[in-house]
Amino acid sequence: MSGRLPSVDPLQGSAAAGSAPPREGGARGPSAGLSAGTSEGAELRRGLMALGAVQLFFGLFPVMGGMAMDPVAGFSPFAVACWRIGVGALVLLPMAYAAFGRRAIPALRDFGPLAGFAFLGIVLNQGLFLVGLQKSTPMNAGLVICLIPVFAYSVAVLGRRETFHPRRALGVLVALGGAIPLFVARGGDLAPEHALGNLLMAANALCYAFYLVYSKPLLRRMPPLVLVAWVYVLSLPWLPLFAAGQDLAPATASTAAWWSLAYVIVFPTILAYALNSYALARVEASTTAFFVFAQPVITALSAWIFLKEVPTPALGLAASGLFLGMALVIKRPAPRPVVCPSGT
Repeated sequence: MSGRLPSVDPLQGSAAAGSAPPREGGARGPSAGLSAGTSEGAELRRGLMALGAVQLFFGLFPVMGGMAMDPVAGFSPFAVACWRIGVGALVLLPMAYAAFGRRAIPALRDFGPLAGFAFLGIVLNQGLFLVGLQKSTPMNAGLVICLIPVFAYSVAVLGRRETFHPRRALGVLVALGGAIPLFVARGGDLAPEHALGNLLMAANALCYAFYLVYSKPLLRRMPPLVLVAWVYVLSLPWLPLFAAGQDLAPATASTAAWWSLAYVIVFPTILAYALNSYALARVEASTTAFFVFAQPVITALSAWIFLKEVPTPALGLAASGLFLGMALVIKRPAPRPVVCPSGT
């Protein structure tokens, strides 16, 4: 996956996936309670650190991916996708089996949906994102990523999997309004030739939103790492399509391009999904949702430092609208109080 959002691939996790596992019972008494509280606090800190590392890995992905796809001395987008899917499948499934044993083997009825999610969440997702990134810039990519939770909420409401709420609907409109400069503005990082790349990445965000919303029932039956491992494995039949006519190891690829490709494979693919699974078991879903804001900031800072990209006023306007809209969408409405009948 391209990497983004409320703690998933990057960022989006379901409440089921984000809930902490039940702990075994133990000794009772004040000292036991203090020990349990200390242990839970340590687990929470480790979960937050893992979640922070995930945002760093995904936040650097557009910059390192762009360097790997250098037009003169790098790889094509489809070659990068081949490497990422192939190595991801090879490593993630054994990792999931080592962590969960027999739970890493899905029920037969789940393979059909998993194959569909592989096409939606990996094949289309990575193809659109990588081609779009090559035609645009990392800063633009970091902002387009903000559309994922916005699209996910819209898809969930239209599919009657979420309740419509006026404030969150306003957030969708504000975010979409903020995204307009990415497709129509001119100058700097919003040059006309980047519009197509931004549109492809927006289509990628929409595909990933569908994947997030409709994969939630499976996440109630399997750990997030197991689901991710299998969608990578079930993406392998599509590799010949990506590899057709591509040089997977071009002689012209520079050392920097190879190291950037290695980063894309190791950090936002293997380590990010492993750490995300670890974090989701220790951090509340409501907390993980707000980590989504870190990714575009990390992307912008790293693009500024390593690629000398300078943000323009139009890019700042787009970021303001997207951040505000995303905040309105992510913050869930407070539950209504339950009013008990008198006398009960």
